[in-house]
Amino acid sequence: MLVLALDTATPAVTAGVVELTPGSPPRLLAQRVTVNAKAHGELLTPHLQEALAEAGHRLADLDAIVCGSGPGPFTGLRVGLVTAAALGQALNRPVYPVPTPDAVALDAATGKPLLVATDARRKEVYWAAYDAAGRRTDGPHVDRPADLVVKLPAVAEAAGEGAELYADVIGLPVVAARYPSPVSLVAVAAEELLAGARPAALTPLYLRRPDAVEPVGRKRVTRA
Repeated sequence: MLVLALDTATPAVTAGVVELTPGSPPRLLAQRVTVNAKAHGELLTPHLQEALAEAGHRLADLDAIVCGSGPGPFTGLRVGLVTAAALGQALNRPVYPVPTPDAVALDAATGKPLLVATDARRKEVYWAAYDAAGRRTDGPHVDRPADLVVKLPAVAEAAGEGAELYADVIGLPVVAARYPSPVSLVAVAAEELLAGARPAALTPLYLRRPDAVEPVGRKRVTRA
């Protein structure tokens, strides 16, 4: 299978072309990754086009699309999800959502209980906990680092940009896996992809209420 992997749930704008074969780990053919929290909309489509060209393929060659579903800030996260949904509809290909921390956990591959924490801004982190086999045991949640420490299950190490930013508060050794890779995104969904399973709904994991709220009343524009 030829799979396009996308993720915009973190500051990394990620696009990659991955080959998936039964009985073998996913194989990266090409990728483009730029860390720029303000350029998801500008960079994602050029990145995926460049990755496809380097891999020697076209959009029509794809068998499926995998997209990180967050959690992540609204502005960035929706770029990847909307792009994946549009491509899936245009190409008539299935689109599989993957929780972004699950992919980071696979990249870390420590063999020990693990915390994955990404930067949620506002001095908070998105986090999830994993057992030694990489299975998620808690989360994802959004918390301040100090509150996370109180709630955190027993883990030995941490990964993700949030874990690096707040290492002094979280107090765990940090392994080098900041953002999800195209290979790990595909690996999370590999069983479903190979089985031809129906994808879950492409639902973003925002974990926060939107900043914009509906007005509660009309603003007075005349003097009393």
